[in-house]
Amino acid sequence: MSDLFEGLSHKIIDDWNQILSNSVVNTIFITPEWQSIWYKRFVSDKQLKIHTIKENNQILGIIPILLDSDEITFIGDPDLYDYMDFPVALGHEEKFYQLAWKYLTSLDWNVMLLNSIPESSPTMKILPKLASEMGYEVDLFESEKTPLSNLSTDWETYVANLPKKYRHELRRKIRRLDSNVEYIQYEAVITDDNVEQIMDDFFLLMSSSMEDKETFLISKNKSFFIDIAKQLTKKDQFKLFFMEIDKKKVAACICFDYDNKYLLYNSGYNPEFSSLSVSLINKAFSIKDAIEKDKSEFNFLKGVERYKYHLGASDYSVFDLKISR
Repeated sequence: MSDLFEGLSHKIIDDWNQILSNSVVNTIFITPEWQSIWYKRFVSDKQLKIHTIKENNQILGIIPILLDSDEITFIGDPDLYDYMDFPVALGHEEKFYQLAWKYLTSLDWNVMLLNSIPESSPTMKILPKLASEMGYEVDLFESEKTPLSNLSTDWETYVANLPKKYRHELRRKIRRLDSNVEYIQYEAVITDDNVEQIMDDFFLLMSSSMEDKETFLISKNKSFFIDIAKQLTKKDQFKLFFMEIDKKKVAACICFDYDNKYLLYNSGYNPEFSSLSVSLINKAFSIKDAIEKDKSEFNFLKGVERYKYHLGASDYSVFDLKISR
């Protein structure tokens, strides 16, 4: 049995990962590793359902959901997940959703609330139609944007392709930092022995930079971040970039390295150094790192903060789907 979800076989975990890697929506947030970490940390009173959809002994996809009283949801929380969806084998979407809908309607629920579905997902194209045809009430609406940027082959080209105003602004801020202080930006080396101390350094910067982030950093959320750091570091998917001035950490950001893309999950900085734009430049240098490692995309994830567009992002939407019986 797998150590991810109790009672779930290694075969299902392997099938899940294989299908996900060849699906339209391949994202770290719907890997079994991510979902099991969240489930173990936050869920105690909901019914876990992980169901495989097959046709002629071929697995078409996975249904990972929670059943709570009369409501079905994905395994996750939109405050901690940027995308949620079903892993579906590429080219088998129509048949998967037909069979998935048959299974879902066999369960006891009144509301199905599926949050954070990416705009390119077949879920939002097929499932609402199936539900409507059976007389269910369907509400599909945009809930967030996750700005992202396609990366150039080198850093200078990427910067040169930014809008003129933001290109000049970024170069000016980097020159100002270069001329005023001695600084370094680096990726933290995380081990089981130092992960809690390194993450505490990150939490301090995160809570210092925004009041709502301090509220967000309750004990359970901190523990979840540490769990994620431990698990994803083993797969070389967790990147924590620090910027230091005079050996003092002044900015940090967490990126996930998945499917040849960087995903900017969270960040923080010391407000005492905000005049030097340390947070923006730390993120810019993280983009530079992604380019140097030949990544295809930098995803800024949820939120429409202006700096994301200044650094070259374009909008990509996520949707919530509510189906009522």
